[in-house]
Amino acid sequence: MNTDSKLKDMLTGYAASHQHPFNVFVHMIGIPTIMLGVLIPLSWIGIGIGGVEVTLAHVVLFGFFAFYLTLDVLFAVVFLVFGFGLTLLAGWIAALPIATSGTIAAICFFGGYAAQFVGHAVEKSMPVLVKHPVQANLAAPFFTVVEMFKILGLRDALFNEVQKQIEMRRQSSQSV
Repeated sequence: MNTDSKLKDMLTGYAASHQHPFNVFVHMIGIPTIMLGVLIPLSWIGIGIGGVEVTLAHVVLFGFFAFYLTLDVLFAVVFLVFGFGLTLLAGWIAALPIATSGTIAAICFFGGYAAQFVGHAVEKSMPVLVKHPVQANLAAPFFTVVEMFKILGLRDALFNEVQKQIEMRRQSSQSV
């Protein structure tokens, strides 16, 4: 399977259960909020390398970036820029007293997931997280970047192809 096909298949699977504008909106806020909730405690653990503090948050961010590079270079680079900003914010929050930063992390993490479940209730679709939790958590930050491109009207040919695939899948499932 080539990279383009892998990307389209992933986008089609994701987009099929994220068609309602409210659900998309909630995910655009909820996913970065969850990421912040994860990055805060990961920012508590780090080591100095050449005078630079490298935390587990940085390691995870670059791991995601490396995976996303296998899907699409432009989306991956935009994710890295966005993710680095979140990592900086997480580091700032992590420097607060642990009770404060831990509370903020928990609110972000659980609040972000709660918001997404509300979005899926409105859409009347099962969250991917329920069926495939690892896949959902690996892919969700990537799809936030992809969705931003769609909202801004960038790479329309890709999104038109994904929408066609969604319609074809729906038609084939209705004829079964």
